[in-house]
Amino acid sequence: MTEPMQVRRDTFIAAPPAAVFAYLTDPEKIVGWMGSQATTELHEGGTYLLMGVGRQGRNARGSFREVVPVHRLAYAFGWEGDDKVPPSSSLVELDLIDQDGGTLLRMTHSGLPDPLQCEYHARGWAHYLARLAIRAGGGDPGADPGPVPHPA
Repeated sequence: MTEPMQVRRDTFIAAPPAAVFAYLTDPEKIVGWMGSQATTELHEGGTYLLMGVGRQGRNARGSFREVVPVHRLAYAFGWEGDDKVPPSSSLVELDLIDQDGGTLLRMTHSGLPDPLQCEYHARGWAHYLARLAIRAGGGDPGADPGPVPHPA
């Protein structure tokens, strides 16, 4: 049996789940830690679009599969113009767990096509979840240099 192609990451954020949820769903707050423009329609089937991500200025596109305010988000995810991880070809699940006066964000990104894409996406998630932790915790992560680029 082969291992599923996925990335998992737990990140503690020094902010309550409601604040973290806002930084994951409010377009004005999202661009404070990732991307240059965002569109979110917070209902099942609603649009998830994040433009200008990273050094390459890529666009991520998908649709929401599950929205449970302040507790959980799941959305189809992929990159415009990418044949390896095209729009809506993978699934991002984010669980927000109230913990120690803050939030444990548990992220699972599944449906990635191969180990190399898992490596690239693990690097990207590490970079952006660290920026989210700074922003949602009240800090300024500064200008985004983006994670180390990878081939499209």
